[in-house]
Amino acid sequence: MAETLGFDPLTVPESNFTTYPEPYRAANQQRWNRRLGEHIGLTNFGVNLTRIVPGGQSSNRHAHSRQDEFVYVLEGEVVLETTAGNQILQAGMCAGFPAGTGLAHRFINRTDKDVVLLVIGDRTPGDEVSYPDVDVHARMGADGKYRYEHKDGTPY
Repeated sequence: MAETLGFDPLTVPESNFTTYPEPYRAANQQRWNRRLGEHIGLTNFGVNLTRIVPGGQSSNRHAHSRQDEFVYVLEGEVVLETTAGNQILQAGMCAGFPAGTGLAHRFINRTDKDVVLLVIGDRTPGDEVSYPDVDVHARMGADGKYRYEHKDGTPY
């Protein structure tokens, strides 16, 4: 945790770690997160700076059952791919995904420059995440960590 309340977010280490199971892990390692909320000790919601390299994606298209998400584009141009279709977002634009709507979403960088997003989401317990395009379903355990299973319920 940071010793002061104010800090330079670029001093927080970037990581492309993902808990996605194989064979879906590699496609999601072309984005890098700086976990700002964790750095300063926030526990009720997460705040991340997410950098997506050219050709990368933020995640597989997904929808949360109990958690809201808000994304603000800080740099670049990114394709927001949702159940409702695709939309190009540029720096200064934002998007929100209310829990329980089934609005599956992801961000794809189809440009030749990095995209930087500010991603904020709550940490409501008991969340489940559906992935309409891949054979994955995630359930949050009592420890706050997601467990991945196939859509038929068998674990990875």
